[in-house]
Amino acid sequence: MTRGTTNPNRLRKVDRWMGYALGGLLRAAPEPPVVVDLGFGASPVTVLELADRLRRVRQDVRLVGVEIDPVRVERGRPLADPPGVDFALGGFEVPLPGALGADARPTVVRAFNVLRQYAEDEVAPAWTRVTQRLAPGGALVEGTCDELGRLASWVDVRRGPDGGPEPLSLTLSLRLAGLESPSVVAERLPKVLIHRNVPGEPVHAFLGALESAWARSAPMASYGARQRFVATARALRGDGWPVSGGVARWRLGELTVAWPAVAPTSTTSTPAPDAR
Repeated sequence: MTRGTTNPNRLRKVDRWMGYALGGLLRAAPEPPVVVDLGFGASPVTVLELADRLRRVRQDVRLVGVEIDPVRVERGRPLADPPGVDFALGGFEVPLPGALGADARPTVVRAFNVLRQYAEDEVAPAWTRVTQRLAPGGALVEGTCDELGRLASWVDVRRGPDGGPEPLSLTLSLRLAGLESPSVVAERLPKVLIHRNVPGEPVHAFLGALESAWARSAPMASYGARQRFVATARALRGDGWPVSGGVARWRLGELTVAWPAVAPTSTTSTPAPDAR
C-alpha cells in the first residue's frame, strides 16, 4: 500500500499529456474506453479529475479507480457514478467492476507514484502484469511526481509482440516559472530509471545534455522561461537526441524522448546518492 499522498491537481501534467498523446487511442476504441487510475491514493480526487479531463476527448470514457486498500475504495464509492466512474479493490492485476462486462479490458492504465516505493527489480514484473490486462493497442502510463505536481516524469509502456512490456518513450514535465535547472527532475524519475542516474547510464547522459542545452539557451531567458525551454528542446534535437513533439508541447515544459535513448544498460544498478 502506498502512502497515498493526494493533492488536487497533482497529476494535471500527466492528465494533460494523456489527452494529447493518447487521445487518438481513446477515440478509436470501438466501445466506450475504460481508463484505470491504479493506486489512486488516500483521496479519489485524481480519479474524478482524470474523468473530467478525458471526457473532453471522448464523452463516454469510463474511469475506474483501483486501490489495494479497502478503506480508500470505500471512501471513493459514494462518489461513483457507474458506468462513468467506479472504484475497485485490487492491484497490478487491474480488476474491473462486473458491470463493465466479463471481457472488459482497460484501454489506458495510469499508475503514478506507485512503483517508486517498490524495488527496481519489481518494475518489469509489474509492467508485464498490467500490460497483459490491456485492450489491444492499449497503454500503461507509469511514473512519478512531486507532492504539488510541479515536477513529473513518466514512461509510455505498451504490450510488445512477444507479450512482454515495451516502453516507447520517457516524458519529463517541469513547471517553468522559477526553474533554475531542468535536471532537478532527476529527483522524480520513474523507478526504472531513478537509480540509473549515474555515469555510464544513458539517462545520466541525457540529463547532462539537457542541462548543457539549458545553459546554452540562457540568452533566450530575456524572452521568458518558455522561450528558453523551447530553445533547449531544439538544441537537444540538434545534438541528435530523439526528442519528439514541437513548440506547443515544449512551451508547457514538457519533453518526450524515445525510450531506447535512455533505457538502462543492464539489469543491475548502483543507487544514485539522491535517489528517492
